[in-house]
Amino acid sequence: MKFDVLTLFPEMFEPIKQSIIGRATQKNLLEINLVNMRDFSKDKHKKVDDTVYGGGAGMLIKPDIVYDSYKSVKSEKSKVIYLSPKGKTLSQSKVEELSNENHIILLCGHYEGIDQRVIDKIVDEEISIGDYVLTGGEIPAMVLIDSVSRYIDGVITKDSKEEESFSKTGLLEYPQYTRPEEFEGVKVPEVLISGNHKNIYEWRRKEAIKITYSKRPDLLKNVNLTDNEKKFIKELENKRD
Repeated sequence: MKFDVLTLFPEMFEPIKQSIIGRATQKNLLEINLVNMRDFSKDKHKKVDDTVYGGGAGMLIKPDIVYDSYKSVKSEKSKVIYLSPKGKTLSQSKVEELSNENHIILLCGHYEGIDQRVIDKIVDEEISIGDYVLTGGEIPAMVLIDSVSRYIDGVITKDSKEEESFSKTGLLEYPQYTRPEEFEGVKVPEVLISGNHKNIYEWRRKEAIKITYSKRPDLLKNVNLTDNEKKFIKELENKRD
């Protein structure tokens, strides 16, 4: 998969070049290309923004700057995503959907945003990472790249994707432990060192349900639960009451 990122601050993307994503780019599983929109300014001072028609605070990125940046990297298979608080909130299902794309162009706004005319002309979808406003689209772009990249074959193991929070089970992830077996007087749950895989699976499933009920009960309505699991949730509800 290829990501082209249209940004005024390419230096902000250094963190995304590290760790798992960095190794994936070295193996050519991913390509992340940073396009500095300032390079497309026709102004001798490389100015990219101007005042807003109709008045108001702040400056707006000019449409021709964005459009020329876009034309420099677009292809027939490009999907253009504008990172915007007005967009649909990024979800795990959207992440998995986007992982099937071949080429994603991420448009990062800044200042007061981008002229609407170029948004209407080139953007396929607007995506938000939450109900809050940031100073620009660079951090949301990194979030999207990181989350989508994990679903590209070879970036991480298949098992890691299937057992984590918001996976196909719909539950938050169960607690996990490693050595030492005892830390600050607290021991690893006995079931996890029993070697009984059936009991381990059942324990993890029950813990995942408990955590989901405690932290994100809204997710449970979409989870396929057994009768015993529904009974367990009722018990949790009674304890809360």
